[in-house]
Amino acid sequence: MSAGTKGVPREQREQQILDIAIAEFGNRGYANASLADIATAAGVSKPLIYTYFGSRDGLHTACLHRAGDSLVDAVARAQAVHGAQSKALATLSGIFHALDGHTQNWRLIYDTTLPRPSPAHDRARNYQDALNTMGSQGVAEVLGSTGTPNPDDHSLLLTWWFSIVSTTISWWSDHPDHTPSDMTDRCLRLLTAIRQSPQSISVEVER
Repeated sequence: MSAGTKGVPREQREQQILDIAIAEFGNRGYANASLADIATAAGVSKPLIYTYFGSRDGLHTACLHRAGDSLVDAVARAQAVHGAQSKALATLSGIFHALDGHTQNWRLIYDTTLPRPSPAHDRARNYQDALNTMGSQGVAEVLGSTGTPNPDDHSLLLTWWFSIVSTTISWWSDHPDHTPSDMTDRCLRLLTAIRQSPQSISVEVER
């Protein structure tokens, strides 16, 4: 049943429109997303979208809230896990389950095409800040278990963490047949392999 089929309850139709709009904004970015294409794919008229969401920006806001709330809630639940390494793995698992079949949600939150300054950018930044704050706390916990943390170590490890998560989600987008559990297990295997790699390798730098 298409989103434009008569007799579909408004709430259900709104969710169908949001499904399509999130994919559009996530895949093409705020700057390049087409409201006409969203309406066509949803089987509704552009005026109906304006009736439901008020404006293009209103539709984007609704998409951002649905994607961002789900992701932030999943990561927040993972913070209750004890142990820095267990918490990191639980965080990855939470992210994968929140994004299952919807990896474009991540791109929607970290959309580089959002105009600056703008209310849309501010709203996305609120979700980014929430995720980055929890990531920063997790990194501090990991470093704290190794001794006195160094601020530059914290900064670099946080950058690594974000890069690894983003790259893994991008890889998953290209390999969508893998389940969230598959992705969690794969990350655990790879991280374990890195930790267990020979430590005797030395690099000599000629001055």
